[in-house]
Amino acid sequence: MFKDIHYNEYTKEFLEQLPKGVFLTVKDGEKINTMTIGWGNIGVIWSKPIITVAVRYSRYTYDLINHSDEFTISIPLNGQLKKELGYCGTKSGRDVDKFKECGLSAVKGREVDTPVIGECDLFYECKVVYKQAMEPATLDQIIDEKCYSNHDYHVLYYGEIVSSYIKEK
Repeated sequence: MFKDIHYNEYTKEFLEQLPKGVFLTVKDGEKINTMTIGWGNIGVIWSKPIITVAVRYSRYTYDLINHSDEFTISIPLNGQLKKELGYCGTKSGRDVDKFKECGLSAVKGREVDTPVIGECDLFYECKVVYKQAMEPATLDQIIDEKCYSNHDYHVLYYGEIVSSYIKEK
C-alpha cells in the first residue's frame, strides 16, 4: 500500500501543493487533530532532513504539538480533498472532530504515534527537534501588518523527517 521514498524525492510536488493546502496532523494521548497549512518548508538543517511548519498560538494544534513533540504531513497530489482542506482550515478541533466531519481516515504512523490521513498520497512523519516563537520586533513591517494585524503570531516547529512514503497505485 505504501512505498518508502527518500525525503526529497517529491519535494517539488510538496512545495507545489503547499500553498493550496496540506494536512498537518498532531496527536496528544487520545486527542487527534488535523489542520490545513499553506506555509512551510523542507530542507536540510543540522545535517538532518527537516520540515518547518508554522502554528499560531491560538490554534488547538498548538497545544497538542507542544505535548507530543511530533507531527505528520499528509499531502493530496491529485487535486482531491479540496473541500476537506477548506473545512480543516476554517474549523477548530476544539469544537469538531474533523476526521469524522470530513470522512478522513487516521492511518497509524510508521515511526511516530501521530497518524497520517489515508486519503492523501504523500506522507512525512516528523519529530520536533527545535521550536522557535516568532519575535515580532524582528519581522519585516509589511509582513507584520499584512499577516499579523491581530498579533496572533506563529511558533515555528522544525521537524526531523523520520519517515517519508507515498501511496502505491
